[in-house]
Amino acid sequence: MNLFENSKRIVVKVGTSTLTHENGKLNLRTVNRLVRTLSDLRNSGKEIILVSSGAIGVGVGKLNLTHKPYDIGGRQACAAVGQCELMYIYDKLFLEYGYVTGQVLLTRDITEDEIRKRNVQNTFVRLLDMGALPVVNENDTVSTEELEFGDNDTLSAIVAGLTMSDTLIMLTDIDGLYDRNPRECESANLIHYVSEITDEIRSIAGGRGSTRGTGGMITKVQAAQMAMESGITAAIINGHDPENIYRLLDGEEIGTVFYNGRL
Repeated sequence: MNLFENSKRIVVKVGTSTLTHENGKLNLRTVNRLVRTLSDLRNSGKEIILVSSGAIGVGVGKLNLTHKPYDIGGRQACAAVGQCELMYIYDKLFLEYGYVTGQVLLTRDITEDEIRKRNVQNTFVRLLDMGALPVVNENDTVSTEELEFGDNDTLSAIVAGLTMSDTLIMLTDIDGLYDRNPRECESANLIHYVSEITDEIRSIAGGRGSTRGTGGMITKVQAAQMAMESGITAAIINGHDPENIYRLLDGEEIGTVFYNGRL
């Protein structure tokens, strides 16, 4: 059974570790392949919303810093620089494939005020109606929430719910959720399907991600739970090959899929 067969509106979240090299510079080959894949999905009639991390990491690289600043102000400054670079690249590459991008910077408290929530929903609706491809990031220059607590995983689930999307796909630097840490245990097994977020699943997902990102597997599992509660099917897959998105949508057993109900 292909859980993604009827996916029409898809939120794709990509993390810093997928977008950048170890030195923080953008991995242009991966970014280009991601943009090409998403543009092709738009060509097929699907609506795509991209939630992209990477602003701070890209800012660190562009400013030629040796490491991410430890202070909040420094990281916000890196985000300000990196966001310009990131959107310039996305805008340039998507335009080559015929699509206009629209930048949407949000904070996670967007759902706490009905008027702001409705305004954001209207913006997404009109962007999609006009054929634009929304590129979303947390507004790191004014919000310290992501900088202190997590990653854009939670934001991607919020966006999926706000836009009444069918599917949330989170791209990361490993193949999905394993029963043990695959970086430490060679016999770790990939968990292909999760129909309920249990304490055991949360325990398995504990721990941080890469040194370039701010999140880890636990934030992705929490985002998947939020999506499931909104009736949205979610998946965690390896983003180093963006064409894995095709494989997932075609029904191949790839990554970890979070869904309500039975197969």
